[in-house]
Parts: sequence; structure tokens; C-alpha cells
Amino acid sequence: MVNQHGYYLEDLSIGITSSYEKTVTAKDIDAFAAITGDTNPVHLDQEYAANTPFKARIAHGMISAGLISTVLGTQLPGPGCIYLDQQIKFRAPVYIDDTVIAIVTVEDINQRRGRVILKTQCYVNDKLVADGTATMMVDKKS
Repeated sequence: MVNQHGYYLEDLSIGITSSYEKTVTAKDIDAFAAITGDTNPVHLDQEYAANTPFKARIAHGMISAGLISTVLGTQLPGPGCIYLDQQIKFRAPVYIDDTVIAIVTVEDINQRRGRVILKTQCYVNDKLVADGTATMMVDKKS
């Protein structure tokens, strides 16, 4: 097995950014509901969802949060980091076949504690759908 490691604390700087893009399908929403048990009909039942303010099925908000987790765990800071905290506000719905872009940006680095604060955002067609911050524990080189 190849030693895989993302950024070390010393390699990070404020302003570094990374992103991940995914088109959310009905199959993704159904699978998420099956895995988590969140079977709220606004996510699964088109007839029900048509009578809500959204007028159609929407993705679980935590799918967007999961895309943020993808960036954090695989890219920035990447493998080796530990996800400690996430604050998130869901600003707008994600519909079936929307393409979500999760963007993570380093906002603060605490060298002494080995902690990094990152801005976490998701967009659909330039519209902010999720906004928050994450705290990560990141390894030092030595």
C-alpha cells in the first residue's frame, strides 16, 4: 500500500482552496435515504413534494454536507486529517439533477493546536445552497 497523506499543517496557507462537483440524481437521494433511514417524503415522493414550497423532490441537505466532507477528506486538507466540527446553514434546496459544487477554503491555521478552520460552501449554478465552516485536526510533519 502506498503511503497516502494530504497536506501537513506546515504546507497549508490561508486562502488555499479546493472543490468537488457532483450531479445529484434521484438514485443518489434514494440511496442516501436507504443508508440513513431519512425517508422524509419531500425527498422521496414526487406527489407529496409537489404540494410543498419546493414543488418537487429535493435532496437531503446532508448530501451537500457529504460533498464538503469529500473535499476535506480527500483533497484539502486530505488524507490524514480528522474532521472535528462542522457548522452549516442550508440556504436553498438542491433538486434532482442539480450539479453541486462543494468549495473549501482555508481561513485560519492554529499551528500550536494543529487545527485548521475552513470555509465550506456549496453552489448550484452560482447560487449558494450551503454555507458554513469546518474545523480539522491536521498532522504536523514532525
